[in-house]
Amino acid sequence: MGRYTKHPFWQSLAVVVVSYALIRWGIAYLPGLVGITSAPVPASVVLQYTAIVLVGVLVWVSDNEERWTRFKEPIHAALVEPDKKVVRMSMMAVVPLLVAFATFNNVRPTISAPASLRSIHPAPPTQITFRGETIVLEGLENPLREPDLEEAAFELGKELYYQNCMPCHGDYLNAGGHYAPGFNPTPLELRGSSTIAQLTESFVFWRIAKGGPGLPREGGPWNSAMPVWEDFLTADEIWAVTLFLYDQAGIAPRTWEEEGIEE
Repeated sequence: MGRYTKHPFWQSLAVVVVSYALIRWGIAYLPGLVGITSAPVPASVVLQYTAIVLVGVLVWVSDNEERWTRFKEPIHAALVEPDKKVVRMSMMAVVPLLVAFATFNNVRPTISAPASLRSIHPAPPTQITFRGETIVLEGLENPLREPDLEEAAFELGKELYYQNCMPCHGDYLNAGGHYAPGFNPTPLELRGSSTIAQLTESFVFWRIAKGGPGLPREGGPWNSAMPVWEDFLTADEIWAVTLFLYDQAGIAPRTWEEEGIEE
């Protein structure tokens, strides 16, 4: 047994096999033993990291002439020596079978449901019902963006944000609130160019008003913890929060004129 554990070929083989097992199964399943959720590891990632390990092993065995010579001994024996004929014949049978099995496994039909495509920013409805009243969203602008209303609306939106939204979305609108780590998925980051910068204010009004339960079908499945804020806030209060969000993020809201140009 000792001659195998000290031989560079068998050491290298053991390192590659153990590394593959840890990458393929350890990362995905071992965290569950300590209560940590982990997603399955994609096959491409397994292949990439296993290849990195293999390259590292080959560098190690080839940086020393004696070690490299010993490493090649079992390979040379299996391919050349007369008493290893059974090994060669077995390899000639097993290797094509493994290739055939891998090919079949990749192309065989499955009964799993097709992947559903999720829209990050689903298309809003043309109109919604807000506390029993119909609000047409198409073409709707923030009614509080008037010179005599905007300053008071900003202060109201600021107060409402820090009372209701800051614990999740954070003081800096970066999803860094002290409640945020308790949610999966985490709250939405409202700064930057990937969220409200892409949206009209009527879209943001709709999402705040209807919350996670109001996501359309193409927006799911998404276990959002966002409440239905129309149960707690008036329409003007939601418009005020929307105005505050854009001002605080330093972003100008998209307009319906811009939407029309892109179409």
